[in-house]
Amino acid sequence: MKEVEKWAAEEFRSTNGQLEYIIYEALRKAKRLPNNKASSKGE
Repeated sequence: MKEVEKWAAEEFRSTNGQLEYIIYEALRKAKRLPNNKASSKGE
């Protein structure tokens, strides 16, 4: 958990925000997000 806290601080996020980011990225890479959220191209 200390490493997550350090990583969050480096990216100017809260620890909770960092965990949400990690989970979101894992879901995106696994293609498990709904289609309307999987696009990061700004369509």
